[in-house]
Amino acid sequence: MGRITNLIAGLAGAVALNVLHESLKNKRTTPRIDYLGEQALQKTVRYFGGNITDTDDLFNVTLAGDIVSNTLYYSLIPGGKAQYLWTRAIAMGLVAGIGAIKLPEPLGLNPKPVAKTDAIKVMTVGYYVFGALVTALVATAITKK
Repeated sequence: MGRITNLIAGLAGAVALNVLHESLKNKRTTPRIDYLGEQALQKTVRYFGGNITDTDDLFNVTLAGDIVSNTLYYSLIPGGKAQYLWTRAIAMGLVAGIGAIKLPEPLGLNPKPVAKTDAIKVMTVGYYVFGALVTALVATAITKK
């Protein structure tokens, strides 16, 4: 598959992940991946002497960064042998989800938004696997045409 196809499929997965998250985020028993991203962005900006004070700006920049970074990550899924596409999708979704719950604390971030309960941890991983599977589905659909 070509790079453009991979990026389109990765974008589809990233958008699907964010639509799922945004649709469910206002329930108390779901992950708040956005809070984790906002913490990471604010920490980075503060490291360079800045501060984002407007909550809408913080949300919008975080969402944009999340879509770009997940697009690039998910675009790696269709990049290998076609016979392993679905295996790569599941593996990379699991790695991203487990990373989202395991890496915040060592990075100096509060892990509670994505790891407060076992159910939230499972949903966090599930969100990333969902995005990865959408990526594989779109890549498959594009290449079949």
